Amino acid sequence: MLPALAHVDCWIFDLDNTLYPSKADLFALIDVKMGEFIQGLLGCDPVEARAVQKRYFLEHGTTLSGLMRHHGIAPRDFLDYVHDISMDRLEVDPALNAAIVALPGRRLIFTNGDAAYAGRVLDKLGLSGVFELIHDIHACQYVPKPDPSGYAALCSAYAVDPARAVFFEDMARNLRPAKAIGMTTVWVNNGSESGAHEHHPDFIDFETDHLTPFLADILGGRA
Repeated sequence: MLPALAHVDCWIFDLDNTLYPSKADLFALIDVKMGEFIQGLLGCDPVEARAVQKRYFLEHGTTLSGLMRHHGIAPRDFLDYVHDISMDRLEVDPALNAAIVALPGRRLIFTNGDAAYAGRVLDKLGLSGVFELIHDIHACQYVPKPDPSGYAALCSAYAVDPARAVFFEDMARNLRPAKAIGMTTVWVNNGSESGAHEHHPDFIDFETDHLTPFLADILGGRA
């Protein structure tokens, strides 16, 4: 194990664009569904719907959070609708899967999506049963990353010691709260939309453009 990570016994992963390459672009499919939902909700055209969607994402962490705050929507209705997409763009990465399985200690998912969707993604990636739990947007009371409350809730609910945990995430700004409570942070800088938003080296310990070789390197060939 890489000496700088030898203390880690809890490995926490974001889901989308972290456990699979951003080029898979599942968000393009989700974007279409979000646009349809917003058009139906607001009675607007596609251009206005997209502007609302992206503004809420940047201002509130997720489009859902903005829609809940400004329009009082039922979160499960929104999540069920926008996550009803094909997973055919995803492919199994045997090297990545072997590396994740080889990590010593606990393996968790922390996502702004919901557990049902995350389960479908993990199944398509060949990672079903590999992670102990999925800490999702429902568990965070619909307050998304990077709000610190979700990180604190995860640590409290599952007895995670932040000083012995590492968090992998493609959205740089979502690493700030993890670093603030003592986690080691890894930015998976693989081209995600707005991935570099609010980026700062003060809260990023490691940076990689692809998770598979990074894990292989830190494991020293153990995968």
